[in-house]
Amino acid sequence: MDADFPLPDPDWAPACELWAGAARGVLRIPRCDGCGRFVWYPGTPCRRCGGSDVTWCDVSGRGRLFSWSVVRHAWIPQVTDRLPFVTGLVALEEDPAVRLVTYVVDCTPEALRCDQPVRVVFRRLSYPGVAHTIVAPLFTPADT
Repeated sequence: MDADFPLPDPDWAPACELWAGAARGVLRIPRCDGCGRFVWYPGTPCRRCGGSDVTWCDVSGRGRLFSWSVVRHAWIPQVTDRLPFVTGLVALEEDPAVRLVTYVVDCTPEALRCDQPVRVVFRRLSYPGVAHTIVAPLFTPADT
């Protein structure tokens, strides 16, 4: 297992702008230079026009909770101290086809509902035995 797992590599070229933005407290998503549609996942061609040239743009950080799961079992030892936690799929306000996989924080799982308004928060993630930390975009219910 990689010593940095389960943290993402902030230097991976297709997504480094996401992590650089998060470190500054800004959510950034790539937008196709050809047709203007947001492109998610980074490094993939635009689904509308097939273009591969993108410009990273700041977005509002608002969205809707599309789906979520409560994790109650540690599949790796690094997450044991976080149990239970909520992973979610958030559809961004600017383009609901852009759905970010994230943690949902600052709420009880029972309070969550489909299509619930959420907003981004930025938190430093660290895990026992992992060499570095990273600031990540997480989401919380918009009314908190």
